[in-house]
Amino acid sequence: MRTRQAGAVPWAAADPYSTALRAGRGPLFLRRADGRLLPLEVERWCARADRVDLEVLDRCEGAVLDVGCGPGRLVAELAARGRTVLGVDVSEAAVEHTVRLGGQALRRSVFEPLPGEGRWGTVLLMDGNVGIGGDPRALLDRAARLLSPGGLLIAETLPVDVDERAEVRVVDVTEAHAESGSPFPWARLGTPALSRYADRAGWSAADQWAAGGRCFVALRSRSASSSAEVPKSTAVISSQRAANPSAGSPVAER
Repeated sequence: MRTRQAGAVPWAAADPYSTALRAGRGPLFLRRADGRLLPLEVERWCARADRVDLEVLDRCEGAVLDVGCGPGRLVAELAARGRTVLGVDVSEAAVEHTVRLGGQALRRSVFEPLPGEGRWGTVLLMDGNVGIGGDPRALLDRAARLLSPGGLLIAETLPVDVDERAEVRVVDVTEAHAESGSPFPWARLGTPALSRYADRAGWSAADQWAAGGRCFVALRSRSASSSAEVPKSTAVISSQRAANPSAGSPVAER
């Protein structure tokens, strides 16, 4: 399915976001309807996983699904460790970059059918991706369906107490590249706001921490009496058929 909630279409096109990822640099921003610009850290996303990222990855359990994987630094690092990991992103440029780094990635919205549903050990929502779709409760519910019972969700939050939803555009504000993407819904959450949504949705708080000016929350999904199979490479990713990235089609398809 493709819903407005998924926020998939605007990011998937050849827009300023794709251009920046292919160049490996910004400047790039989210522009709200009120004109406020929110910077996007393209250079950090396109670099290798840093010390703060590595601390997050050390906490991951079982097979890992990186939602909104971007150019794939986290997927590539986990793959290099021999972990079962899949990146999901609606941007073709992001998926291509992830595959070039040696990771596996699928061009798809998190709200569409995904491999290994209900069997992932960890779901990652890094780099502000807790805002995907502009509806935190819907995203939390979706993450719960992706995880195995008692699975781990690690989300990056803002270092301020904020809970807002807005229509935004990806924009390049330089004079030479005055481009603007299509509007889509987005959310911005601090740790207190995410904790409130999670508590109402039945998640259990596992941990929260800050490092390098960034903030994180770890949550546990509901446990179930029935045991779930731990995803393995063959079970989770065997349905992925690699495609030619230069052909303009998704790099992996279910």
